[in-house]
Amino acid sequence: MMHVLAVTNQKGGVGKTTTVVNVAASLAALGRRALLVDLDPQGNATTGSGIDKASLQHSVYHLLLEQTDFKGARVRSEAGGYDVLPANRELAGAEVELVDAPSREYRLKNALTQAADEYDVVLIDCPPALNLLTINGLAAAWRVLIPMQCEYYALEGLSDLVQTIRRVRGHLNTGLEIEGLLRTMLDPRNALAQQVSAQLERHFGGKVYQTAIPRNVRLAEAPSHGQPALKYDPVSKGAQAYLQLTREMLERFENGHASH
Repeated sequence: MMHVLAVTNQKGGVGKTTTVVNVAASLAALGRRALLVDLDPQGNATTGSGIDKASLQHSVYHLLLEQTDFKGARVRSEAGGYDVLPANRELAGAEVELVDAPSREYRLKNALTQAADEYDVVLIDCPPALNLLTINGLAAAWRVLIPMQCEYYALEGLSDLVQTIRRVRGHLNTGLEIEGLLRTMLDPRNALAQQVSAQLERHFGGKVYQTAIPRNVRLAEAPSHGQPALKYDPVSKGAQAYLQLTREMLERFENGHASH
């Protein structure tokens, strides 16, 4: 069974793309077949996977506009060992071009049905905004993974995101649930981070992953080398944390926590 996770947070700079790239690489390292879908016009998950976004013949943009099929848009991340539906600046135009398109919210979902037997896990990197691209991600997903920093404004943004997920569940995707909340860039010595972390656990209980991702310079450096941290520096704290998170996630899947 293919698990489809949308990785989203309307707040930028929370480690969303870092999470998608490093979980995809960890899945590959653990012998799972992973697909990364880059729905962000900035294309950071594409470059972080070692793919040159400037030289793409086809991308997720062409897939959403039905100008190519799944196989035509897919590329391989040699650095990460997983497949990618890549993105570049062209994707920003999809918003406008899809406005009057039939079943515009389901374009990604329909495209993924072409690959239903090929992957164990699909990770969708949504842009940090509630737009038609994010809606496509949420309509295609079974579950939502929310990376967040443990800081004051994070909780405020989280309640907005939970409302959005409820609306999508009401109108477009009745099975959509929160898979988990991931604490990123965590500095355990920071008292505020500890307080916010404790609040999250009170509000969301078992939805909060036990694994938290620490602040780690290797995680920040890896994308400029076009590599996931697991390839760039496999023994770094950041790479090991994502490997641990991925094991925790797979365990949840196997216990039926995320069956559709």
